[in-house]
Amino acid sequence: MLESLQGKVAIVTGSSSGIGEACAVEMARRGGRVAINYATNETGAQRTAEKVRALGAEAIIVQADVTVLDSCQMLVDATLSEWGQLDVLINNAGRTKFNAHDDLDGLDKSDFLEIYETNLVGAYQLIQAAYPSFKSYYEERGAVGTIVNMASIAGVAGIGSSVAYAASKGALNTMTKSLARALAPAVRVNAICPGWVGTPWMGKQFGEEGMQRMANHFRSITPLDHAGVAEDVALATLFFACDLSRHVTGETLLVDGGYHLALK
Repeated sequence: MLESLQGKVAIVTGSSSGIGEACAVEMARRGGRVAINYATNETGAQRTAEKVRALGAEAIIVQADVTVLDSCQMLVDATLSEWGQLDVLINNAGRTKFNAHDDLDGLDKSDFLEIYETNLVGAYQLIQAAYPSFKSYYEERGAVGTIVNMASIAGVAGIGSSVAYAASKGALNTMTKSLARALAPAVRVNAICPGWVGTPWMGKQFGEEGMQRMANHFRSITPLDHAGVAEDVALATLFFACDLSRHVTGETLLVDGGYHLALK
């Protein structure tokens, strides 16, 4: 079992469904306190909070748009106001546009800017807002903060929902390494790179039958014979969030059941 996160405080952006929801629940399962963030899906955020509290953990719900710096600061301030500390930041909020990679007319400048604004700039702005707290806790108590950026195999292999999405996640991986160097030793910064994961995000795009076909396909070509689910990613994320990875920073971890081994 993963090391306890008892008493730790985490912000999980985009935690109203999917991977973010799973991260919040798994943090709570190990004693963490969680700031649940959403942009538009209040119902989903309430559901996540109910799951967290059912595990006996504390939770707050904060609506915040990661593309707006003041909104990022409000999310951090609300967390500090509630618990007086911040130990873990999981930058999970993301967006994409589904578009075939060879359809060069299917993306324009605005698509790139919107995707980058959330996937890359949003993560950077949350780190900007959170870093002073991380730094002060390190200076006062010697406590090292942890940041986990939710990237993607798309940013490693140049695959995924669109060229713009893959490029944004590649940039997030690079930013992870840059900030791991810049923010050390007060903060460890790592990235998780999921492969295909069956989430509501995918369901909205492809429908239930389409999702099942995709799950069957990815399972058939994945060495571990498993189509990824949100909990698989959450468990790997917790490794970076807890002290089991205390000597790890600047790393990108593929969580894909070995799918990348099948890529040509």
